Amino acid sequence: QVRLTESGGGSVRAGGSLTLSCESYALIFGSYAMGWFRQAPGKERELVASIEPEDSAHEVESTEGRFTISRDNTKDTVYLQMNNLKAEDTGVYVCAARRQGSWLNEPFWGQGTQVTVFS
Repeated sequence: QVRLTESGGGSVRAGGSLTLSCESYALIFGSYAMGWFRQAPGKERELVASIEPEDSAHEVESTEGRFTISRDNTKDTVYLQMNNLKAEDTGVYVCAARRQGSWLNEPFWGQGTQVTVFS
């Protein structure tokens, strides 16, 4: 039974920082690419960052270099460090895992953790 559990969300003033964590269970973690998606009210879920099993990481351009994804295979955990947060970063951040190919191919999903950035 695969399970992904996110933590670290909360409310932060614009310009502040948060670190999100996603711990996996019942996964051969080192064989899976991991990702962070964001779902804002009234918008579709969108990819924010992804990291491959070999540690090759990518953050989407809209994060403007403010976000960093990383993984610790000894802890079966993926992280998202978010700095200089803006109001538009607000949303539910959802952890995902896939083996190969596209994120469109129905990966495993976590339940999400809320991030709220206020001015």
